[in-house]
Amino acid sequence: MSRRVSLPGADELFRPTDSSVVSQPASRSSDQETTREVATSGAASTPTDRLPQLEPDAAIAAKKRAPSGRTRHDEKITIYVTADELIDLEDTRLALRRQYGFAVDRGRIVREAIHLALEGVDAEGDNSALVRRLREQ
Repeated sequence: MSRRVSLPGADELFRPTDSSVVSQPASRSSDQETTREVATSGAASTPTDRLPQLEPDAAIAAKKRAPSGRTRHDEKITIYVTADELIDLEDTRLALRRQYGFAVDRGRIVREAIHLALEGVDAEGDNSALVRRLREQ
């Protein structure tokens, strides 16, 4: 008896996903038979012919799921902070969770802080907290 594990092929791993196509899932044995038939007949088939699709109930449930609330950001910056600043940021994150029920990550806190700082400069100009702190340094 062979101990080799049967893994999916590249056409199954890198298949296009189309949620509008819904059909019955195929069994593993029928997948293997289809593969053998294609190999013996020499006919080419599309990769999606042999792949199981979502059942109608599963497709409906997937559409009803609530979004995670996270936003995809296309741009990235890297900042360096001291150990004390990182601890302060983490303490703030935990306080927001504990006191207000906000389960947010550090990136979201930093993005909100940037937004508030830039908004302050636009609204208050020279009197903004950001301009005052930068002048102090």
